[in-house]
Amino acid sequence: MNQVALITGASRGIGRGIALQLARLGFDLVLNYRSNRDAAEATARDCATAAMAVGKEILVELCAADISKGQDRATLLQFTKQNFSRLDLLVNNAGVAPRERRDLLEATEESFDELIDVNLKGPFFLTQAVARYFLELRAKVGAKFRPKIVTISSISAYTASVNRGDYCVSKAGLSMMTALFAARLAGAGINVYEIRPGIIATDMTSGVKEKYDALIANGLTPIPRWGEADDVARAVGAIAQDLFPFSTGGVINVDGGFHLRRL
Repeated sequence: MNQVALITGASRGIGRGIALQLARLGFDLVLNYRSNRDAAEATARDCATAAMAVGKEILVELCAADISKGQDRATLLQFTKQNFSRLDLLVNNAGVAPRERRDLLEATEESFDELIDVNLKGPFFLTQAVARYFLELRAKVGAKFRPKIVTISSISAYTASVNRGDYCVSKAGLSMMTALFAARLAGAGINVYEIRPGIIATDMTSGVKEKYDALIANGLTPIPRWGEADDVARAVGAIAQDLFPFSTGGVINVDGGFHLRRL
């Protein structure tokens, strides 16, 4: 029986890359998306093809849900239970950028509320619900069941961007969320990880491509290139394969070395 992964925000970008990586590892998948059904269906097809290419057969299911809403989160988890009767890996990936970048002194409550709801509140309470389910499954299966929780954050968790403070605050919250759940769940054999991407080429960053092209060319990152969704996906794949069994609550930087302090 295949292991099962639930990935939020899986239709495009980093989420899509993670889905493809887990498909190649033989995971059955629940791909969550909010509104772009066409993109989600394309990702599902590509996941099935990627699995077949390495001799694996997987099941891929799609579930539309807005994780900022409690009822949608409940629907997403219930959908997973009904279709697979198990879950081994939660990947909190869904997130949004500000609709409009504004100076910190011009920031609006509406934008703040939206980003906190989607980027932080949604993952927090989805993780809470999934953690409860993991504990139920572990009580039935025993210590051999070692599920995992991965949250995709951002270098914005610690890098101040004064024209999108709401985004930075939401991502900083994810770092503490990881630490909290890691501390609470470690004794139950549930490891929790934060993956912190840097400048990744996705739809979200397409509008600032020229800016970051110049910054990277001028030495912003020791590894002088844009990151790709697959770079993040490979880190998730390593966790999924239980390659870090004695690690929890830690940060895996996938940022080309951006986090290094250099003189």
